[in-house]
Amino acid sequence: MKINNIIYSNPKQAVLPLLIQDYLDICDPVLTFDKFMGEIELEKYLKNIPQHYTGRLRYDPVSMLKTVLFGFMANGYISLRELEDQCKVNLRFMYLMDHQTPSYRTFGYFINEVLADSIKEIFQDINKKIFETEHVDLQHLYIDGSKFEANTNKYSWVWKKATEKSRYRLFDKITTLFEEINEELSCTGIKLCINSEYAPEYLKKATEQYAEAWQIDETMFVHGRGHRKTTQQRHYEKLREYAVKLEEYVEKIKICGKERNSYSKTDHSATFMRIKTDYMGNDQLLPAYNVQVGVADEYIAVVDVNQYRSDMDCFIPLMNEFYTTYGFYPKYPVADAGYGSYNNYIFCEQHGMEKYMKFTMFKKETTDRKYREDPFRAVNFPIGEDGIMRCPNGKNFYLRYRKNVKGNKYGRQEEYYQCEDCSGCPYAEQCKKTDKTVSFGSTVNLQRCIRK
Repeated sequence: MKINNIIYSNPKQAVLPLLIQDYLDICDPVLTFDKFMGEIELEKYLKNIPQHYTGRLRYDPVSMLKTVLFGFMANGYISLRELEDQCKVNLRFMYLMDHQTPSYRTFGYFINEVLADSIKEIFQDINKKIFETEHVDLQHLYIDGSKFEANTNKYSWVWKKATEKSRYRLFDKITTLFEEINEELSCTGIKLCINSEYAPEYLKKATEQYAEAWQIDETMFVHGRGHRKTTQQRHYEKLREYAVKLEEYVEKIKICGKERNSYSKTDHSATFMRIKTDYMGNDQLLPAYNVQVGVADEYIAVVDVNQYRSDMDCFIPLMNEFYTTYGFYPKYPVADAGYGSYNNYIFCEQHGMEKYMKFTMFKKETTDRKYREDPFRAVNFPIGEDGIMRCPNGKNFYLRYRKNVKGNKYGRQEEYYQCEDCSGCPYAEQCKKTDKTVSFGSTVNLQRCIRK
């Protein structure tokens, strides 16, 4: 006889309470988060949501925003599918969404279409509320940055200098072609202007003039093996080819702009930078962004994303972003030696900020006594009453010329000095590594001031 041991009763019965918050501890982070966010007017950022008059009711955008922010707050990073799953199984997320379970597609649409234009303002409003509640000292700002690899093809580089070289080579080809065409059109009275540089628009106009002069019909062109192109066809096709190529070079240089030397073909905003890929300090040249963060009393006060490879160039944009957000500059911006530069020091003086950024070689200058007191360093050369710099052998160094420092915004110049005579010097082995006369280019006076 078969024994049926299947039990059909359900031991899990419905119980009270029905409110999720009753299951949560009174000090639970989600309750504190919900109360804090309730004091901020979030609806003003969620008014431009397109209305739908058919289909299911829309999820509450305020609840969606709270859920997204809490997900990143609790996990540091959370994927869309994890957000969807948490709304089904996690009491905290169920409390924020009031038992509703949006799909990952819904969260993706909400983030990309609704929050994309206003997330910066939301961040600023949340920060201001936190700083007001916690009495955060914004006068002391601790700055640091990191480079993050862009989500793009790492082999899709475009180099500005290489493009400029290719463009100038193309200019030479265009000049040669114009000379051939002018010789060909000498009987017609038409002459193309020959210059050192050309614009794509002029090349297109020259192509039209050439086509009108010979009444060119593209349907009569020949291609392939066994067909010989006429001179007119060859010149016409080269004109069109050069115009397209020149337009491509101009567009690439325009995308790079004045401040960058490279970009990625699949992400024009990304710049190729050296990124550390392991703890041994090995690096790779990858498309990336330089993200700068300013922290005040352990709170992130300002964030800025830059295309610059050097942290020095990111300091001023970060300070301007801070000023735009809070209406003043921090009194004490603290940063490492990667931010110390002439431009940044002058900027701090102009805006009433103390110079708390170390300069380059700060550690070696302050801790290495042998390096600091080395008599063969130019910064240690004595200057006589006549204003002439002299080496340890007593030879004079004369100013050869001055050169503007590249990238400097305040007209700083670099001075180049050369020794009057190094022949027979007893300190030659200690002072130099070649047989040439000693010369150097450095901002010696600036280094002396920084040392003081």
